[in-house]
Amino acid sequence: MEKSYDKYLKECINDSARVKYNLCGRVDEIEEIADKIVDCSKRRGKILICGNGGSAADSQHIATELVNMYKISNRSAIAALALPTDIVQSTAWANDHGCSAEYAFARQVEAYAREGDILWGISTSGNAQNVYRAFEKGKEIGTFNFALTGEGGGKIKSLADLCFEIPSRDTPRIQEAHELVYHLVCDLIEKKLFG
Repeated sequence: MEKSYDKYLKECINDSARVKYNLCGRVDEIEEIADKIVDCSKRRGKILICGNGGSAADSQHIATELVNMYKISNRSAIAALALPTDIVQSTAWANDHGCSAEYAFARQVEAYAREGDILWGISTSGNAQNVYRAFEKGKEIGTFNFALTGEGGGKIKSLADLCFEIPSRDTPRIQEAHELVYHLVCDLIEKKLFG
């Protein structure tokens, strides 16, 4: 007889719901980052987003919601760029300088960021070295560094102007909650900019 995973799957679903429900008391932080991005956009600034693996995919997802649309289709584009999408640049940097990709995002930040832009780093552990280096470069330039992490915030918390920590240490639960947070941020940005 095949073993049933009903109990396990229900526990996963309940855990995901619990982690997300705990965000209800932190809506002011979600609105704060939305307001920062709205202000940046009004000043014709840019939102640069970076992360690794699933968080790299999230970077692309967020940039797409901002440039194209979240819910409002007949609106102006918001200047957003997902740094992990430029695989040619990042691999060239690592190859040409005989190093890992540790500084690839930092190099892109140096090229694209200006004072007052938003640098949005996503890391479930908060310890992604290339996000950390990007935040270092952002601090030099004067970006507003927003970190979306798991519990504790990791190393990048020290370089973040705002760190939104998901109250979990379980990577899948953190990633699921990250998606909820950035969807809410995108929703608020559209409402505040376009009504």
